[in-house]
Amino acid sequence: MLFDDQDQLEGRALYIAQRLDLKALEQSQRLANNPLVVRAGSKGMAALFRYGVVVVFGLDGIEEAAFLKDLRHFAHEPFEHFEAETVNLCLSAAMPEHATHDIDLDMFNIERLQVVASVLAKSVILAHYELEVAKTFESIEPLAQSLQQGSSHAHGGAQLLAHIGDVLMIQGRMVGRVEVSEKPELLWEEPQYERLHKRMAEEYELIERHRSLERKLELISKTAETLLGLLQNQRSHRVEWYIVILIVIEVFLTLYEMWTKHLIG
Repeated sequence: MLFDDQDQLEGRALYIAQRLDLKALEQSQRLANNPLVVRAGSKGMAALFRYGVVVVFGLDGIEEAAFLKDLRHFAHEPFEHFEAETVNLCLSAAMPEHATHDIDLDMFNIERLQVVASVLAKSVILAHYELEVAKTFESIEPLAQSLQQGSSHAHGGAQLLAHIGDVLMIQGRMVGRVEVSEKPELLWEEPQYERLHKRMAEEYELIERHRSLERKLELISKTAETLLGLLQNQRSHRVEWYIVILIVIEVFLTLYEMWTKHLIG
């Protein structure tokens, strides 16, 4: 069994791409499925997720870099910089008395590490999109301020539509791919690990962070839609004024023409 000679183990989750081609990777030295687990490094393993996260266990820095380099061939839309999260695992029997940051496990078997990997993968995805949402808030604020002051940007509408598109994309990925609020498929077959999953999910506040992210996405979407509506109203009013001005000009021209004919007549 892997790691049977260790009482401590480091796990690292890395969000490396928008998607991983797991079908191609299944031809590797597969150890388990759901999530897919393969051998990595000299004595380590890695859990791979189709939504672009890899969680490695027992790899040193050189082995991790080499493994990630090999994975790039199976990565779609890889990121230049990876969001990463690290956890220190310890066997319960060897757990330090006053440890505060370690996760204790009864043993380092593949099923337990799959549960750990599933939680870490979702946590690192949440961390990535939490940063993305924060950036979106920062970019929307100047648009809101400019509209409040009565000014408008030439590309304001395009920017707001882009923000709405970003929100829809994030929501689609979070719900359709990651399924943060759903429990791993492994637990349907191995229900004895539900307590471990629940404990880790609470430790990483997966549900709370997911709900918070959903609320922020909803707020961004509503804000962008409201600002877009205001911008469109401004443009509509401007067009109405153009029409009024044209009508006034036409009336003056008609009156001038009538006055000219009257003088000639």
